[in-house]
Amino acid sequence: MLALDLGTSGLKAALVSARGELLATALVPLSVTLLEHGGAEQRPADWWQAVVSATSQLWRQRPDAAADVVGLGVSSQWGGTVAVGAQGEVLRNALIWMDARGADDVQRLVSGFPSIDGYGALKALPWLRKTGGIPSLSGKDPVGHIAWLRRAEPRTYELARWLLEPKDWLNFTLTGRAVASFDSITVHWVTDNRRVDAVAYDDGLLRLAGLDRAKLPPLVAPASVVGPLTPTAAQALGLSPTVQVVSGAADMHMAAIGAGTVADFDAHLCLGTSSWLLAHVPFKKSDLAHNMASLPAAIPGRYLFCNEQETAAAGLKLVVERVFGGEGASAYEQAFTQAATAPAGSAGLTYLPWLHGERSPVDERRVRGGFVGLSLEHERGHLVRAVLEGVALNGRWLLRHLEPNLGRRVERVTVVGGGARSELWCQVHADVLGRPVRQVEAPQWANARGAALQALVGLGHVQWADVSGLVPIARTFEPAAAHAGVYEERFEQFLAEFQHRRTMGRRFG
Repeated sequence: MLALDLGTSGLKAALVSARGELLATALVPLSVTLLEHGGAEQRPADWWQAVVSATSQLWRQRPDAAADVVGLGVSSQWGGTVAVGAQGEVLRNALIWMDARGADDVQRLVSGFPSIDGYGALKALPWLRKTGGIPSLSGKDPVGHIAWLRRAEPRTYELARWLLEPKDWLNFTLTGRAVASFDSITVHWVTDNRRVDAVAYDDGLLRLAGLDRAKLPPLVAPASVVGPLTPTAAQALGLSPTVQVVSGAADMHMAAIGAGTVADFDAHLCLGTSSWLLAHVPFKKSDLAHNMASLPAAIPGRYLFCNEQETAAAGLKLVVERVFGGEGASAYEQAFTQAATAPAGSAGLTYLPWLHGERSPVDERRVRGGFVGLSLEHERGHLVRAVLEGVALNGRWLLRHLEPNLGRRVERVTVVGGGARSELWCQVHADVLGRPVRQVEAPQWANARGAALQALVGLGHVQWADVSGLVPIARTFEPAAAHAGVYEERFEQFLAEFQHRRTMGRRFG
C-alpha cells in the first residue's frame, strides 16, 4: 500500500507491506499562512506537489517497489474547506481547521431563544439528535468556513462546484471522483448519523447550517473503494493506473487505526500539532458542554468518541524554534535533554497550552496561554518540561470528561504522533494521567500506517480483527507514584488558570 498523510506541518508518504510494516518513508514540510481575524490557510497546490515529491523519494529508496503497489489510502487534517470550480480547479487557498474567521457567522446561524451555551435550544436539539454534535462556535469547521466564504467572498462561493474536505480533495485529485466518506463529512453537521451504516444528508440540517446540498459531494461508506488512479495522477506518482484508492479518513480516525486501538473503549492519545484522546464506542452520544461526541468512525458500523486539544506539539515548536532559536532535530534533542534535568512540576512553572484558543473540553476561541510562575531561577530545561507537562495536563482534563462518557475507567492509553517519539514526554503523560502509556513503534507514522491498514481491509487483504496485531508497541511507561501529588496540585491550578484566562480573553480579546 502507498499511504499519504496530509498533516498541517507536513505531508508524509509511506510504503507499507501487507503485514503493516513500514518499508520506506518520506516527509515534505508544509507551511501555514496565518491571517488577521483568525485566518489560517494552505495552498492545495502545495499539498499535491508535496505528494509528488514525497512519493518520488519513496521510489528512490525502493526503486522496484512502485510496480508492487496495488492500493492507496489517505489520512488528512480534518475540518478544512477546499473550493473547487466546475473544471476541477482550486478557486482559492484552503481554509484549514485552525481558521476561525467564520465565528460570527456561525453564532448567527446557531443562536436563538432559549439559549444554551450560546446555542438556540430549538436548533441545537435536531443537530445533537441526528449528528451527535453541533457546529463549533469558534467557526473552526466547514460550517464556519463556508458561511464566511458566502459572506466575504461571494464570487468564490458562487463559482464553487464542490466544497471539499482536504482528504476528499486529495481523493478527487487522485481519482477524478468527488465523494466524501461518512466520517469525513461529519463536521459539516448536515448528515443523519443515527444509522451509522447508512449515513445520509438531511434536508432539515442543511437548512439549519445554511449549506447548499448541490455543492457537497456524494457520500460513500468508510473503507470503500473510490476508484482507480486517473492516468494523470498515476503518471505523476509513478504508479500503475490500476492502483485502487480507498476512501481514507481524517487524522483522528486514522490515528485510532494506526495505534491498533480498534476495539471499543481502547483509548489512544495523539501528540501532533494538536492533540486528542479518543476511543471507539458502540453507541452514539454527545457531550455538548465539553465539546465531545461519538461520530462515525473510519471502521464501518462504528463510532469514534471525539475531542480535540487545539495546540500540543505546536507549542513545543514555538518554544524550541522561536524562543530558543533552535533549528533541526538536534535542537529538539537538546531541548528534551535539558527538560530531563528539571524536576516534576518544573520548579513551580506551569505552561498553559491555549495558544490558538481551545476546542475540548471547553470550546473557547479567545482564551490564550503562556507561562505562569516564571522566575529568575528558571532555566531552559524548566521551560521545556513545563510545556510537556502543560500539554499532558490538558490531556488529563480531556480524560476527566472522556471516562464518564465512555461509562468506564480508561485502563491504559496508547500514544502516537511526532511528540510520542520522546520517551520523556511519554513518561510525563503516564505520570500526569495516572495511567500506563504504550508507545507505538514509529509513532510519527501512525496516521500513515492507519491509512495503509484501512486500505488493506478495504481491498480485502486483511480483516479488522487482524489490525491490532499488526501494530508493534515499542515500550510501556508506568506512572511514577512519587509524582502523583505534584501533578494533582498542578492540575487544580491548571483548571483555575483556564477560568481566569477565559475571563480575560472575553474581556480584552
